[in-house]
Amino acid sequence: MSRLFRFPAPALWPGLALAAALAAFAIFLSRLPFSTQAGLSALTYAIVTGLVIGNSVYPRLARHTAPGVLFAKGNLLRFGVALYGFRLTFQQVASVGIAGVLTDITVLCSTFLLAVWLGRKAFGLDRDTSMLIGAGSSICGAAAVLATEPVLKPADSKVAVAVATVVVFGTLAMFLYPALWTLLQHVAPGFWNETTFGVYTGATIHEVAQVVAAGRAIGPQAADAAVVSKMIRVMMLAPFLIILSAYLSRSSAKDADAIDGGDESKASPRGGIVIPWFALGFVAVAGLNSLALLPHAV
Repeated sequence: MSRLFRFPAPALWPGLALAAALAAFAIFLSRLPFSTQAGLSALTYAIVTGLVIGNSVYPRLARHTAPGVLFAKGNLLRFGVALYGFRLTFQQVASVGIAGVLTDITVLCSTFLLAVWLGRKAFGLDRDTSMLIGAGSSICGAAAVLATEPVLKPADSKVAVAVATVVVFGTLAMFLYPALWTLLQHVAPGFWNETTFGVYTGATIHEVAQVVAAGRAIGPQAADAAVVSKMIRVMMLAPFLIILSAYLSRSSAKDADAIDGGDESKASPRGGIVIPWFALGFVAVAGLNSLALLPHAV
């Protein structure tokens, strides 16, 4: 972690400049009126732009920019996940009550497990791709995929597939949910109110921006409930990463035992549970945000 705060070496500057330029361009696009109305976040634009650049001009630039890009992809990405905690306060969690929290936990666990099972059994995907898609679908879209990547350490192509999957289906949900709300008002009037449908929206749509757009299209009460429900899912990113790391560590130990045939003399050293520091940082930043010590502008 201490390496993160060292002044970047000269070799890193070209790659960091490229990453910063793409980030600035994505933020600019996200502030356009069309993006605000459609719920397209800077993260979505950054991912799409990065995919285009990475498969066009980047190979010619890689010789000079690769060190900085890798630094951004590794150290800065983890630091960014920790700062994601500024989107959440513990007061927001308390406002929805135990029922809202249990709803989010149930949706997260069932969605992740179902995604992994369907990915392996029905679609023939490998474990890493299935887990990445499950993480993105059950927590907070592309941000969760990128946060899970350091724990799984998959190939870049698997991360790209997972990101594309959650972005496409999350964007579709953003437009389908308001239509579903209108349909429910005709099919089952009075069964759903704006608050309950808002909780459902926040518990199931992927990206924060998509949740905001869908909630606003339904109504103000739905928007408020959806955002709080979504923020609780975001809070669960940290315990999810820690539990996943523990599971992978145990799984690796069992695989080593199976390969060695139970012979202790041949057994490989077992690594302990790796707790992602950025997951703990996320909780710490959320706690700091809850104290309202920093001005909103900061």
